[in-house]
Formats: sequence, structure tokens, C-alpha cells
Amino acid sequence: MSSTRRPRVELDPDTVERDLARLVLTVVELLRQLMERQALRRVDTGELTEDQEERIGMTLMLLEDRMEVLRDKFGLEPGDLNIDLGPLGPLLPPGE
Repeated sequence: MSSTRRPRVELDPDTVERDLARLVLTVVELLRQLMERQALRRVDTGELTEDQEERIGMTLMLLEDRMEVLRDKFGLEPGDLNIDLGPLGPLLPPGE
């Protein structure tokens, strides 16, 4: 096992709130990234109006800001949300 791999989620009675927050925020981050990619595809294909593009951009920025607030509240870094899935590798793409 490589020393650069992130630890899997470990539920410890002393840190259960932080670990649960980490798991929930990981799922939210995965969904945020998927929504962002879908929005970019829709922008690239020209199927959105300028107003729709603006609203989607503002919504994604707001979500990213809220994620930062929640990560800070629980003492998490962005990389902490990239859970190691063992043989499958990390959940999130590299660098995100």
C-alpha cells in the first residue's frame, strides 16, 4: 500500500461527528462536481440562455462557498473528502 493514499473513513466514537460530516460532505462534493460538469457540457452545446448560465454559475459558486464553510467548521481540507476506495482508487478525480 502506497504511503500517499488517503485513509479510508474510520468511525471512532470520539470523532463520529467529524467522520459523519466528512462522509456527507464527500457525497455533496461528488454531486457538486457532477453538476458542474453537466452545466459545462450544456454551456458548450449552447442549450442554455445567458440568464440560465448566470444562475447556474452563481449557484455553483454559492455551493462551493458553503462547502468551504462546512469543511472549516469540521476541520477538513478539500483533500480530506477524497475517500480512498481501496483497489478502485480515490473517489474523486485527482486535483479536486
